[in-house]
Amino acid sequence: MLGPWSLHKLAAQMNILYLGQASGTTMHRVAAMERMGHGVHFVDPRRYLPSTSIVDHFEWQVHPGPLAAIVRSRLMGNLKIGYFDFAFVDGGNLVDARLVRELRSRCGKVVNFNHDDPYGPRDERRWMTYRSAIPEYDLVVVVREENVGEAYALGAQRVLKVFRVADEVAHCPVVLTESQRLQWQSDVVFVGTWMPERGPLLSELISLGVPLSIFGNRYERAAEWPILKKAWRGPGVADEEYRILVQCAKVCLGLVSKQNRDLHTTRSLEIPSIGSVLCAERTAEHSLMYEEGVEAEYWSSAQECAEKCWKLLFDDGARKVMAERGRRKFLASGNTSEGLLTRIFQVASK
Repeated sequence: MLGPWSLHKLAAQMNILYLGQASGTTMHRVAAMERMGHGVHFVDPRRYLPSTSIVDHFEWQVHPGPLAAIVRSRLMGNLKIGYFDFAFVDGGNLVDARLVRELRSRCGKVVNFNHDDPYGPRDERRWMTYRSAIPEYDLVVVVREENVGEAYALGAQRVLKVFRVADEVAHCPVVLTESQRLQWQSDVVFVGTWMPERGPLLSELISLGVPLSIFGNRYERAAEWPILKKAWRGPGVADEEYRILVQCAKVCLGLVSKQNRDLHTTRSLEIPSIGSVLCAERTAEHSLMYEEGVEAEYWSSAQECAEKCWKLLFDDGARKVMAERGRRKFLASGNTSEGLLTRIFQVASK
């Protein structure tokens, strides 16, 4: 059996129990832990529940508590006897307070990382069990300033606010083939799911003549669909296709979610990391991340966005220089998967 979790473990291999969804950026963090030399035992809590729409409805619209109880019973029953140095709960909507306590009996520390907005009004029912478990975590990691006070109000022991990240491997530039360029090239691209505030903005950009390509789901629900479908090129893309799509675009839009109270998103890091130009909504956090007009472009209206896009499209040299500067700024920021995990481990150890 390994000893208690302590600072010296930062320089040594840890045995980590990781609970999270087996997709998206979660797997980037798992891979980063492995690159850092740690042993990772990954568990997707959703695997303990039937894959049916009834379960999904109960989780999102009713109350995830009974589902979390099933997850707890089956997870602890299947977990191999032994000791983990660290438990990392990514998200945590199906992890209840009792499970966190039981994990602590097997792990030196139990930390929660959540880059959603489980404290806000959106998807409130889905996060009811998560919010009740907040006091049990040794550290709660959030990505919004508002979430710090909200987590403490729910009884959090310690809260760390961080920026989102891009992954060192999944979001680095690649050598593109000619066929890839032909398939994925675009002037101005937005990759993201439809949200109510996005339809009017994107449709106005199209009306202003911006050569826009949209990749994402649920756009057919938008009242502006008759206009948006002219620019819609397909559903959302992920992994290697996402990286190639961003790299093949001359300009990439960065839209934040008003419902999620975002001031930046993962796109804010991924786009410069991949090597393309970020043209994003002007927010306080975006302005902290990149210098406007030098490392990225910002806008506060569709008209200003269109003007910035055309400016970038008409000056290949300036656009390439901005992309290079943006990538250098991202790399210097430390807002990478390994950088994030290192900081979490350091803070949790204190």
